[in-house]
Formats: sequence, C-alpha cells, structure tokens
Amino acid sequence: MPRIPRIDRLPATGRRQALSWLVLPAVSGLLAACDRLPGGSSSPAFKGIDITGAPYGRGFTLTDFNGRGCTLADFRGKVVMLYFGFVQCPDVCPTALSRAAAVMEQLGPQAAEVQLLFVTVDPERDTPELLREYMAAFDPSFMALTGSEAQIRAAADEFRVYFKKVPTGSSYTMDHTALTYLFDRQGRIRVAMRHEQGAGDYAADIRLLLAEAAG
Repeated sequence: MPRIPRIDRLPATGRRQALSWLVLPAVSGLLAACDRLPGGSSSPAFKGIDITGAPYGRGFTLTDFNGRGCTLADFRGKVVMLYFGFVQCPDVCPTALSRAAAVMEQLGPQAAEVQLLFVTVDPERDTPELLREYMAAFDPSFMALTGSEAQIRAAADEFRVYFKKVPTGSSYTMDHTALTYLFDRQGRIRVAMRHEQGAGDYAADIRLLLAEAAG
C-alpha cells in the first residue's frame, strides 16, 4: 500500500502549497485572535496554536456515516476534535485516531463531553459502511463524515485544509493537512493541534475548554 507523505516530506512545491493553506492561516488567526475572551476572562494558555477569533472554520454541511445530514451546530454543548483524512492512509491518519482514542482514555468521565469528527477527503473510496467500521476500530464514539466532492472541498476550504489526489500507478493516495482542530461547546474554533503533539497536550487543551465552559 502506498505511503502518504507528511507535509514535512513533500517536495518543495507541495510543501509551499500545503504551508500556504495550513501554517499561514493558523498564524494569522493567532495574531488576529483577541487577547481576552468575551466577558473579560484571560485566554487560557493552550499547548496547541490558539486561533480563538479566527475568521474561518465556522461550520460545514456534510453527511454522517449513518446517512444523516450533519452540521457543526449539531454538536453544540460538546468540545469537538475535527480531523480530515482517509481510510487507506497508512500511517498519519491511524496515528491521529489512535492518539484521539488515547485522549479519550485520559479524559475519563469527561470523554462523554467530547466528540471526534473525522471528515474523509476520499469520498470515492470511503463508503459510509467502511467509515463506520474504521471509526469503530478506534473508539465507538468516533464519527466520520462524508459528502459529495463539492461539499468536502467546501468544508476543507472553510477550514483551510489542504488535500490533493496523487496518482500511484493504477491507483492513488491523498496528500492532506494533518492538523486537528478543537472547538468549544459553543461551536467556536479555538485551537489547532499539531500532528507531532502527544495525547497529553491534546487532553490538556480539551480540559481547558471544558473547564472554561463549566466556569
């Protein structure tokens, strides 16, 4: 099975294109973010990239693996982890999902207040049935989302996510952004977690968002 290159392994052209979609918007969102949250409370010290107030990542219109229409607003009241990937990804996506499962374990009872959403960038091969089985292999609470190519492209554009089909002989693989976004209970994008960060960092930032909402 072909291996998907991480962004830091892409050729220079691909790296520049990926970074223009990934790093620069995240940094600009960080710089544009307010220093203080609504109500005058200080912004928490996230271990990921604080993108509170970023002018993107506002929502999506997709379909879950049960065939139901789905938007970000459907998960209000929970902290959301959002990740874009594909089932045949040999290493990056399984690593991200295994880490997410470890995060849920670390959160203990608080895991019930968190939802992992996996958006496929390969709707041609990732059927709802396959997505359902793939999520169950990591955590029964994980949900996968799909849609038409146009819907997925629109969602990726909204979240500044880069993805591209790459031919591999008689088949293809997908290059894609490996960030995970965190949303607060109000459905606002707050943190961009890097792929190289561990489960402890993810859990720490999720706890901050849960505590913020509870406070």
